Amino acid sequence: MLEVIDKGSISDAHPVPLLFVHGAWHAAWCWDEHFLSFFADKGYRAVALNLRGHGNSPTDKPLRACSVADFVEDIASVADGLPTPPVIIGHSMGGLFVQRYLETHHCPAGVLMSSMPPQGNLGATLRWLREHPVQFVKIAIKGRSLPYISTPAAARDKFFSAGTPEADVVKYAALLQEGSARLAVDCLILSLPRPKRVTTPLLVLGADEDGAHTRAEILATARAYHTEAEFFPRMGHDMMLEPGWEMVAERIHTWLGGRGL
Repeated sequence: MLEVIDKGSISDAHPVPLLFVHGAWHAAWCWDEHFLSFFADKGYRAVALNLRGHGNSPTDKPLRACSVADFVEDIASVADGLPTPPVIIGHSMGGLFVQRYLETHHCPAGVLMSSMPPQGNLGATLRWLREHPVQFVKIAIKGRSLPYISTPAAARDKFFSAGTPEADVVKYAALLQEGSARLAVDCLILSLPRPKRVTTPLLVLGADEDGAHTRAEILATARAYHTEAEFFPRMGHDMMLEPGWEMVAERIHTWLGGRGL
């Protein structure tokens, strides 16, 4: 059984649970730091899952071999255990998993935060190759990327803005974990989202100092789902952990309220 962090309960004002999906190198802790309590205090039931092989969630195969389909199956297993279809919120690669999940499941609403675009990770892959060619070759050979993402300097470069306190960067970098090597291939070509199959209304959010996904990629995601992207200034990729995370949470809360959720 997958590990979940479950806070709050549904209320008359917010009758639909929220399901939060983390991205690569992260786990449910990234939602638990601020977002789960924020939404629970607002009267929501807020649930964050650890995808298989993350946190204390078991996996029946090596994590490096887990696919997009495996992680989409994880989302479905947790969502199916909730009393009603949830609002589903995905960050980074978790946003890509959410897009794939919504191809076959309709939810009342969804939120994509600094999400990998429907075009996949080609852009991010080429940027890594161009900026860190030696690292790229080592990752391709060994299938391990954590050593090149988990130092405070590397974590700040990818996930945090210049304004994030160093103590926070050090704290969160120490919590990062190895990811699935299989995803590098899945997210290039084998398992890309098909936006035309998605009927769930989406809120697309981006960060002006995102070191993982460019503004153009966030805009492309919004276009694919016929909506407008919204960007937060002076904020890095990990929008739920950055200084100013409250603005992001409040925007989601306001948007959901406008939809009666």
